[in-house]
Amino acid sequence: MNNATQQGVSALTDDAERNRLLAEMAEQSTDMISRHTPDNWCFIYASPAVTHLLGYSVEEIVGLSAYDLYHPDDVEDFKRRSPNVSYNRGLYTHTYRFRCKDGHYTWLESTSRSIRDPKDGSLKEILVVSRDASRRINAERANQRLAQVLETSSDLVAFVTPCHKITLLNEAARNSLNVVLSDQSPLALEDIFTLTSHEQIKHHGFPAATTNGHWRGEVEMISSHMQRIPVLLEILAHRDLNTETEYFSLVARDMSTIKAAEKQMQQYRTEVNHASRLITIGEMASGLAHELNQPLTAIVNYVQGIHRRVERDQSLLAAELASPLDRIGATALRAAQIIRRMMDFTRKNEPRYQHVQLPELVNDLIGFCSSSIENHRVIVEDKIPADLPGVHADPIQVEQILLNLLLNAIEASHREEPAPPATIQISASELGQDQVIIQILDQGPGIGAEETERIFEQFYTTKKAGLGMGLSITRSLVEAHGGELQAENRSEGGAVFSFSLNKFNARAVDNNP
Repeated sequence: MNNATQQGVSALTDDAERNRLLAEMAEQSTDMISRHTPDNWCFIYASPAVTHLLGYSVEEIVGLSAYDLYHPDDVEDFKRRSPNVSYNRGLYTHTYRFRCKDGHYTWLESTSRSIRDPKDGSLKEILVVSRDASRRINAERANQRLAQVLETSSDLVAFVTPCHKITLLNEAARNSLNVVLSDQSPLALEDIFTLTSHEQIKHHGFPAATTNGHWRGEVEMISSHMQRIPVLLEILAHRDLNTETEYFSLVARDMSTIKAAEKQMQQYRTEVNHASRLITIGEMASGLAHELNQPLTAIVNYVQGIHRRVERDQSLLAAELASPLDRIGATALRAAQIIRRMMDFTRKNEPRYQHVQLPELVNDLIGFCSSSIENHRVIVEDKIPADLPGVHADPIQVEQILLNLLLNAIEASHREEPAPPATIQISASELGQDQVIIQILDQGPGIGAEETERIFEQFYTTKKAGLGMGLSITRSLVEAHGGELQAENRSEGGAVFSFSLNKFNARAVDNNP
C-alpha cells in the first residue's frame, strides 16, 4: 500500500472515530440535538434528550413537523425572523414555546444551522441544538414584573453602591425629587437627603443594614427645589455569593400627608385641651370667686381700718401704718397670683416639654383647689416624696391631668355634715428605671361594673351636669406623654386613678429636642 492510500485510510479512520464521538456526545447530552427537513421542518433525527425536554420518545417525534409543535404565537415569529430570532455567523438563535407530549408548553432556546450539499450548495437539512430555557425565561419575566412594580410604586426607591453612589431611581423618586439620573450627571446620596439625615444614614443606617441586613428610620429627603420631604426609610443590604454587600436598596415612603394630618390632629387636640381647661375653670368659677373675694375683702378692710385710724389721729407716723400697708401689699399679691394662675391655665399654647418637679406642682395645685376642697368637706393629703425624680412633660398639661383627676376625686368623696371629712391622697413613686407613677386615691362610691369600660369614652359621664370630656381628654394627654391612664376600685372602698410619666433625662432630651 502506497503512502497516498495509507493517508486515505487514516483519514477515513479519523473521520469515523470523530463521528462516533460526536454521536456518543449527542446521545448523552442534556441538550436536544435534532435534524430537520428544510421545507416543513420535520424531525429526521432527535437525540434521547427529547424525552427529558418534551416527553416524546425518539421514535414518536421523528416525522413530526416542528411547526406543528410551536406555540401559535411563536411559529409566525420564527417564519418572519422576528427580533427574537438572532443571526450570527450562519447560526440562528431562537427562543420560543414548544408543545410537550402532555400538552403543556415549555420554553426552549435553539441554535440552528443549515447543512448544504458541498457540490451544488442546495439545502439538505437543518441541524438544531435546543436547551430548556424555562428557568431563565421565568426569571427574566419575574424580573420584568418586579421592575414594573418598582417603576409604578408610589414609594421612592433608589439603588446605591457601597460607595454611596446612586445607580437607579424609580419614577416616583425622580418625580418627587425632581431629578434626572444619567451617566453624565451622577447623583450622590447627599444630593437627595438633608445634611442631618445624610449623617444619620451614613453613620447608623448603612452600618446597621450591613450587619443586620436592614435598617429603618424616619429621615428627610430634599428635592432639587430644596423642598423637604419627610419619609419612613428602609435600607436593605444585598449581598453577592461571597456574602459581601453588593449594593443597597433604599425604599422611602413619603410621610408628608401623614405628618400634615398629625400636625392637624395635634392642633385639634390643643383646641380641645384648651376648651377643657375653660370648662374646668367654669366649673370652678364659684370657688375661684370665693378665692378672690377673700383677699379683696381683706384689702378693703385694711384700707378702711387705716382710714378710720387717720381720721381719729391725723398725727400718725408712717411707721405706724407700715404693718397694715405690708399686709395690703401681700394680700394684693396673693390675689394677683390667683388671677395669673387662672390666665396661665386657660391660655392656649403649644405643648412645651421640659423638666417638671411634681412635688412643687402638686403643692400649688392643692392650694388652687382649696375652695373646692373646703366646699366638699374633704382632706387632701400630699404624699409626693420630696426627692422624687423630675419628669419630662408639659407642665400645663400635667397640671390639667392632675386637676381633672383631683376634682373628680373631690366631688366623688363629698361629705355632708355631720359625717367626718373624706380623705384623698396624691402619691407618686418610681416605676422601673424610666418612669414615675402618680396615683390619686379617693373615698368615693367607686367605679360601677357597667362604668369600667366606658368612663374614658367621650361624652360618657356619671355626673348630673357633666359633659363627659374630662377623663377622655385626660387619657389623651397621658398617652401623648407616652404614659397610660388606669382606673380601678380600692379594696377598702373608693377608687384609684393611676398614670405614668417618663423621667427627665437631660441626655435624651438633647438628642431628641
